[in-house]
Amino acid sequence: FSKDSCYLPPLRYPATSTFKGSLESEKQQYIIHGGKTPNNELSDKIYVMSVVCKNNKKVTFRCTEKDLVGDVPEARYGHSIDMVYSRGKSMGVVFGGRSYIPSAQRTTEKWNSVADCLPHIFLVDLEFGCSTSYILPELQDGLSFHVSIARNDTIYILGGHSLANNIRPANLYRIRVDLPLGSPAVNCTVLPGGISVSSAILTQTNSDEFVIVGGYQLENQKRMVCNIISLEGNKIEI
Repeated sequence: FSKDSCYLPPLRYPATSTFKGSLESEKQQYIIHGGKTPNNELSDKIYVMSVVCKNNKKVTFRCTEKDLVGDVPEARYGHSIDMVYSRGKSMGVVFGGRSYIPSAQRTTEKWNSVADCLPHIFLVDLEFGCSTSYILPELQDGLSFHVSIARNDTIYILGGHSLANNIRPANLYRIRVDLPLGSPAVNCTVLPGGISVSSAILTQTNSDEFVIVGGYQLENQKRMVCNIISLEGNKIEI
């Protein structure tokens, strides 16, 4: 890291995403949000990591902390953050995860108890540091450890675990974000053909193809199947 970088704690279960900036120095950036800190607290901070320079085999990063105003997502883990691009603008999209129960409900026995975050969609403007939450009727449950795939102005949400119901529903949501000059428009469509999975690894193999590996389909049953996900236009095929 460069000398002007902020401290980045070793976080567990944060949400991460790549970010394409408009400037030459911002071509390769990474967004990190939330997660568990080493002392088991939850973070609500958002960090932006950028590549300062590449020299032979050494890469120097710069890490900055981004302050947010507005509807700031509460501290959480097991969620997702993705970047969407529309009409020459970009936004971060935060969804899902788990958080500690409110302090007023915490007792000695339940001090570290967690609950599903509300199923709100947060749009985060990284340029101006503001965040806005959206309630979509199609999203009824808070989900954690789901799989999210972003492409242009669209995010696909697959699977996940609902702590309140202790289920891994075969969800497949398409969330589209339009960024006109005025207020953003966010809409959600429930699609058929989802898969029941949580805590899986997602890998992108080319611009239109992804692979989902591992994860859980039940509490004590690992998923011994790989899935190839193909995106073409407005269609998704698993």
